[in-house]
Parts: sequence; structure tokens; C-alpha cells
Amino acid sequence: MAGFKQSFIQGLTERSTTQKDTLGDLRWEGNKCYKYIIYEAGTAAVAGVANEVCYYFEDSGHTDNKVTSDVSDCTGEIGAGVLQAALADGEYGWIQIKGNATLALALTAGADGDSLTGTGAGDGTLDLATAVETDHVCAVAEDASAKLIICDFPF
Repeated sequence: MAGFKQSFIQGLTERSTTQKDTLGDLRWEGNKCYKYIIYEAGTAAVAGVANEVCYYFEDSGHTDNKVTSDVSDCTGEIGAGVLQAALADGEYGWIQIKGNATLALALTAGADGDSLTGTGAGDGTLDLATAVETDHVCAVAEDASAKLIICDFPF
């Protein structure tokens, strides 16, 4: 595929204290897409947990490719993706941004087929999107009881 980076140094479930790939790199594996990020534990020092949702950190998180699982430290509660490894503050890793995923935590609310958002969610998960939150939708509940979602996070 011309124009797409095809080899990566850091594995999808690997974590690193040093940057191994370019922040913001996108990586396709089958029908799933991943983004290379740096993790920020935030004010509450929330560690990143594999298969939990993370959000863009403060105003510049999207630009800086910096994410957190601490909802209180994200602007607009904009979902970034699903962490692929347990990340500590300042560590580098991958988040899943497209395709089906199984979350570690149950949704704050929502049923099969519902649109999901970070707005109103607890740390590391998603909540049911209401009519006024349609601009923050980042996933759809495929099977809410099994914690299965279809990712469509902004990147």
C-alpha cells in the first residue's frame, strides 16, 4: 500500500518508556486500526489498563497524541481509543481506534445498538450518547452485556 507505513517497531500490546514509533502513526491489522500515543496518568494518577477506554488529554491531547483514562483531565470528554496495554504515566503504546473491541469494564450505560460517548462515562469506559451528545459519539455497543463495541474514535 503506497503512502502507508508498513513496519512498526513497538508491538501492539507492548509498552515502552522510550518512543519507538512516530506519535500519531496509524497501523492497520486486518479490519482494525490503531494509533501510537503517549499516556498521561492525569491529576488523579489513573494508570492505563489494557482494554479500557482512554480520552484525549486536555485541550492539546489530540494534537500531541496524548491520552488519559482520567475523565476529569480530558477536555470535552472526547474518547481517543481502547488501550492495548497497561500504560503508566509517560509510557508509549497503541490504542485501537477502529473495528470491534472487547472492553475490560462494562459500559456506564447503554444497550445493544446504542451510540456511545465519553461524556458522562466513568474512568476507562463509555456512556450512552444522548441527543445533545451526538458530536462526541466514538463507538456503538455491539453486545453491551459482553462489553463488545464497534470503535469509531476520532483520530
